[in-house]
Amino acid sequence: MCGIAGVVNYDGAPVSPVLMRRMAQAMAHRGPDGEGVFTDSGAGFAHRRLAILDPTPAGNQPFLCPEGRYVLVYNGEVYNFQQLRAELQGLGHLFHTRTDTEVVLAAWRQWGPRCVERLNGMFAFAVWDRKARTLFLARDRYGIKPLYWAVVGRTLLFASEAKALLEHPGFVRRLDHEGLLEYFTFQNFFTDRTLLEGVRMFPAGCRAVIPWSGGVPATPPVERYWDFDFREPDAPVDPRECEQELARLFRQAVQRQLVSDVELGAYLSGGIDSGGVTAVAAAELPLIKTFTCGFDLHSASGLELGFDERSGAEYLSYLLRTEQYEMVLKAGDMERVLPRFAWHLEEPRVGQSYPNFYTAQLASKFVKVVLSGTGGDELFGGYPWRYYRAQGCDGFENYIDSYYAYWQRLIPNSEIKSVFAPVWDRVGHVWTRDIFRDVFPQGARRNVCGEAEAVNASLYFEAKTFLHGLLVVEDKLSMAHGLETRVPFLDNDLVDFAMRLPVGMKLAGPGAGAARINENDPGPKTQRYFQQTRDGKLALRRALAGILPDEVLSGAKQGFSAPDASWFKGESLAYVRRQLITGNARIYEYLDRRAVFRLLMEHLEGKRNRRLLVWSLLNFEWWLRRFLG
Repeated sequence: MCGIAGVVNYDGAPVSPVLMRRMAQAMAHRGPDGEGVFTDSGAGFAHRRLAILDPTPAGNQPFLCPEGRYVLVYNGEVYNFQQLRAELQGLGHLFHTRTDTEVVLAAWRQWGPRCVERLNGMFAFAVWDRKARTLFLARDRYGIKPLYWAVVGRTLLFASEAKALLEHPGFVRRLDHEGLLEYFTFQNFFTDRTLLEGVRMFPAGCRAVIPWSGGVPATPPVERYWDFDFREPDAPVDPRECEQELARLFRQAVQRQLVSDVELGAYLSGGIDSGGVTAVAAAELPLIKTFTCGFDLHSASGLELGFDERSGAEYLSYLLRTEQYEMVLKAGDMERVLPRFAWHLEEPRVGQSYPNFYTAQLASKFVKVVLSGTGGDELFGGYPWRYYRAQGCDGFENYIDSYYAYWQRLIPNSEIKSVFAPVWDRVGHVWTRDIFRDVFPQGARRNVCGEAEAVNASLYFEAKTFLHGLLVVEDKLSMAHGLETRVPFLDNDLVDFAMRLPVGMKLAGPGAGAARINENDPGPKTQRYFQQTRDGKLALRRALAGILPDEVLSGAKQGFSAPDASWFKGESLAYVRRQLITGNARIYEYLDRRAVFRLLMEHLEGKRNRRLLVWSLLNFEWWLRRFLG
């Protein structure tokens, strides 16, 4: 796990080693164990190392092949590297380290761009061919590891974090107004945009071969090598056999991701996702440390009184005999962390995620690798109330209309023009419905009529948008503390199997009594839904019957949220007023003050729950100070 960066000057100008070191230093937190720089005429690579496998100097990067033609910078872990290594040895490749880095470069030499199709893990990497003067970029199937790029004049830049790109002297920092509109519609980015004009996120599941000839292309040639494809099986299946196979694949996925030359721990809540991961890991390791974050609830009210996960986590820790560590967050912790949080997250993403920053900080004091339960909901149907919003549609466009109306999470269409009045001339041409629709590539726009088709379309949408946002958050906030996060649910074999499970094995269907849920309601909305319907992740619950106790399997999912709806009107009220109302906030250079005030006051006066909007405005304010200040 590392930070990578690169520069290719398509005018042939030499790349400065000083620039490469500055780009590496901007990501020093991602790799506290070492730094490496390579320059070759018009190309340069930089690397920050977090040593997990073969922590000796033999694993340092940039990594050159024996004859010196290919240079690799690589961030991630490939969990099937030992099998690939044995196969490559049979094909004549020699290995001098115990790292997966060397295996990835050998795979590139053997199979070229198609090598990524054989990798089971999380990765973002670049290969420079010094003879052909060709750059290759790739990112893992799901987008677990981030990769940004930008074009400045005749120079192509890439890096694990956008802040490294800002070190280039030719980069001009400007806000991407269309990206801002996209974020404040969906509280996420559905396209490859960021808040920095010209900085794009390299798409998950994609690769690009960029030749030197002809100069740097305005739009580098990106090719998709993998995509999610949720669909019903071609033939009837035996539910019991499916559950047994799911249990086997789940165990295999966790066991694969335990490979490490340093100590490994796990996040632990009282739920089935992190609980299942921890249970399998605890059975394999003699002692595993687990980490939980709770919240001070003295000023919480209503639904928020159920936010603290510590009792459920403590019970699982007792059953699994883990070494448990906990921390408790209070209202002031959000205020203290926002400047650092905004710097490390770079562009705002889904949810209110500063608790993840603190939990990663806690884990990093004890381990260098931590397992997470991210992905279980998106693969196995953890949000039924969302999928059922599009039931009864009579085609793809009708499905888009139904689901789009539901997914406007921050500023609805009726308010967008007034809120964005200061920059409306720059964003008025953008149709956010088109952004939503374009998540589905042409080949995925099947006729959506039946219940199963609608649910599978929704699972695809969530995996491409919501899950990707969660993964970006997970990576940035853990790597802020030099901590590697692994996500066993996103094992290739497990994902491939989950995408072919019948919808009827994941969900009970809207006939179970689908309840209306407001997405602004934090945490326990999932508990309330499950208690009313007993719906969601049914196959996974049954598959884990031999791994977790019944009282955990029959429990409801609990979202990881702080009681901010109350805090924003209580202990943090003065902070919200100071940052967004009485102070000279930067956000009003781009948003209309009166329109924003109206929405804020609806929350502060208790008329509407707009906690996600309040959080997003605070996050954007600090982003402006840190990146455009």
